Amino acid sequence: MIRQYSSLKIKGNLAYSWFIYGACFQCVFCSCNPRLTLKQDNAPLIYNRNYSHTVLFHEEGSKSLFVGGSNIVLHFDVDSYEILENFTLNANLPRCGESSCENVVTVIETFQHHKFVCGTNGEEPKCWELYPRESNHSVVESVEGTGISPHSCEQNSLSLVADGDLYAAAPLYSDGTLLQFRRKAGKRINVWMHDQWVSEPTFISSFLAKRKNDSLNEKIYVLFREKNSDTSPEADPWISRVARVCKIDEGGSKQFLQNIWTSFLKARLVCGIPRESLYFNRLQDVFVQHAEDWRDSLVYALFSSGWNSTAVCIYSLADLDDVFEKSNFKGFSEAIPNPRPGKCVENSYSLPIPTLKIIKDYPEMKDWIHPIQKDTPFFTSNKNFTKIVVDQVRALDENIYNVLLLATDNGMIFKILQHGCKPFIISETHLCNGCAPIQSMKLDSKKRKLFVGYPGQMSVLELQRCQDYGASCEECVLSRDPYCAWSEKGCMSQTRGGIQHISDGNVTKVCDHKSVERVRRDAHQSSTAPLRIQHSVATDVPFYLSCPVDSHHASYRWEHGGKSNPCQQTQSEYLLLIPAMTADNYGNYSCVSQERDYIKVVREYELLPKPVFNDAFKLRAQDQLMAAFVTSAFYLCSL
Repeated sequence: MIRQYSSLKIKGNLAYSWFIYGACFQCVFCSCNPRLTLKQDNAPLIYNRNYSHTVLFHEEGSKSLFVGGSNIVLHFDVDSYEILENFTLNANLPRCGESSCENVVTVIETFQHHKFVCGTNGEEPKCWELYPRESNHSVVESVEGTGISPHSCEQNSLSLVADGDLYAAAPLYSDGTLLQFRRKAGKRINVWMHDQWVSEPTFISSFLAKRKNDSLNEKIYVLFREKNSDTSPEADPWISRVARVCKIDEGGSKQFLQNIWTSFLKARLVCGIPRESLYFNRLQDVFVQHAEDWRDSLVYALFSSGWNSTAVCIYSLADLDDVFEKSNFKGFSEAIPNPRPGKCVENSYSLPIPTLKIIKDYPEMKDWIHPIQKDTPFFTSNKNFTKIVVDQVRALDENIYNVLLLATDNGMIFKILQHGCKPFIISETHLCNGCAPIQSMKLDSKKRKLFVGYPGQMSVLELQRCQDYGASCEECVLSRDPYCAWSEKGCMSQTRGGIQHISDGNVTKVCDHKSVERVRRDAHQSSTAPLRIQHSVATDVPFYLSCPVDSHHASYRWEHGGKSNPCQQTQSEYLLLIPAMTADNYGNYSCVSQERDYIKVVREYELLPKPVFNDAFKLRAQDQLMAAFVTSAFYLCSL
């Protein structure tokens, strides 16, 4: 028994020394880490069964949220979280008995004064019109849905309603082929793409860029990725693209490109680190921050890569559009005819054949579309992000800040402040237990809510979670969350006269004065006092102290006897490992954090002597110490 204990003690001490050496390099602030790790326990919108697909529809400021599932559309009240209506679609499923028998809702839009819903309908897509419960009829079968809804929910699709017209991308055939972007219904005639313009596309997003007092030149942008024609081993199999068509385009004449876009152009969308020849080529999701002047609009694009990393690049819509207006056409070396291919004209039937031939045979731009920040992406991570939305918040300094909300494939939301060209990760929030992939997100900026859908469940993330930032002015300001400010009631959603410092979270500039001290005393100052714990510990027994992580951007140290000791980090704690208690180890310990110029005592301990126990007790204590060491080691290896 004694030999076993001695062996364990030697191994423990060696591991302890090695671990302290490694910890010196790990207990360092890293700006790419979230400042806080949070958890939202409540998921207020829950259905009574799991759905394999989740489609959300919500209009800014509306009280309604529509959720599509299997043969059903649920209508929620976003304030009470109650189901107001349950629409059953009465699908005609001609192929029942097969695995594709379900009618999975894939499209929900507001179109022609009603909710327009389409589903797979057992691989024979169909659409319905939904009316409010005040009407005599709530569900009316509408039109055949081929080209609007995919044949199965695994197939790629998107939809857009713009200026009274319905646009969609969905395969025409059940095997997923002939996937194109088309205008399918509305006040203008149906038009579609030439078969050779794209290769095995995956459509990601589309939007209309409105131009005040210039509706003739309004254009629809389509973002997608497609198969790379370069098949060399070093080339990525996918390339990301932006395509553009004129809103008023009604196709060519009967002689050429009839019912085919006469303004279709496409260009390569670049996101990467050119100096290292590293590019993120697989477009995953897009969010457009529209501005009153379309030239000031920003396109936020989320990319993945072949080496399991993701990136966000930000594009100016004006710069993006310039490529279509000024670039040469790839593969075309002759004089560019007039009107220039891609120009919007009132009567597309009248476009001359030379212009249309370039559209048909050379639709790709020679120049690439680069982000605003050309040398590196705005944000990169080894997390697998899948969805992005961006909110705008006017802070107390009257500046407007953009806040990115990124979703992962395992149920987390990252909140990231955009300050110039630098990201600041405010927090990561775990929405659910387990690793449910987030399938859809809808932002309501007016209500400060993010609606998140994953299989069988909906969550609503409140964006003004100011209570997470502690009970002191310093912690509230250090959060750099533009939704929140320090006030006489604590850290609250923005209040006139509150205290913020979004630009860099400098607490000295805004918190170090008498009025703040008075406010802090009024606002539950006692809750900021460190927890003090007393332990009685036997001599020569291993022991460890734990300290909670208040902020991942702070550095932590243990103070004892006028000396500072290094920390050992786990995901939620900083530890002090004592291999064997000696007389010098007894006394008071303080866990101290420092973030910028704010120093805080997080936790205090007092260790008192206790009578010696037998070797079996010592072995159990040694096992506990080693368990803490292994937990720390595994965590550091995962960083």
